[in-house]
Amino acid sequence: MRSSLQIETIESCLANQRQATPKIVPGQREAAVALVLQPQVSGLRALFILRAKKEGDPWSGQMALPGGHREAIDADLVETARRETQEEIGLDLNQAGRYLGALTGIRANPRAGFDLVVTPQVFALEVEGVPLRPNEEVAEVLWGNLDEMISGRALTDARFPEFQREGTFPGYQVGEQVVWGLTFRMMNDFFDLIRINAG
Repeated sequence: MRSSLQIETIESCLANQRQATPKIVPGQREAAVALVLQPQVSGLRALFILRAKKEGDPWSGQMALPGGHREAIDADLVETARRETQEEIGLDLNQAGRYLGALTGIRANPRAGFDLVVTPQVFALEVEGVPLRPNEEVAEVLWGNLDEMISGRALTDARFPEFQREGTFPGYQVGEQVVWGLTFRMMNDFFDLIRINAG
């Protein structure tokens, strides 16, 4: 059976979805992250970053998608995702990627106490062997197998005492790291979109 995680299927699902991104209200900030996809023989993979540990960063030391706050210079959130990805890992999505569409934005309330709506922007990486140059904000770049995630084979439960969290939390295993929290929610929104629209 052919996997539903094909670039053309994903692009169609993104184009046909009904979005319900939270309305931005005064005092809220906007941010965007890049979900960068690349087909491989072993299945579709996505690029993740392990954020460097940094004082004042509510996602310090966690797995994430490259991205950040929208700045005044950004024409839109697609531009935010492109700019932040180039700054954080040296990947120029204008040259090496093709924009596929956006997921519904998620309202995030990190421990720092600021109000933020994060909208994932989806890209297909169309150039092989692009060198990645992580900056000081990124400890490591990792690739996760999305076929293993959507099937449940990569699903795990993990403890995160270093983030002052008690108990276990669901996540996806990527190498020795676990994608959990906000990024886990984004990935599940992505998989739900594919299941609903491609099923």
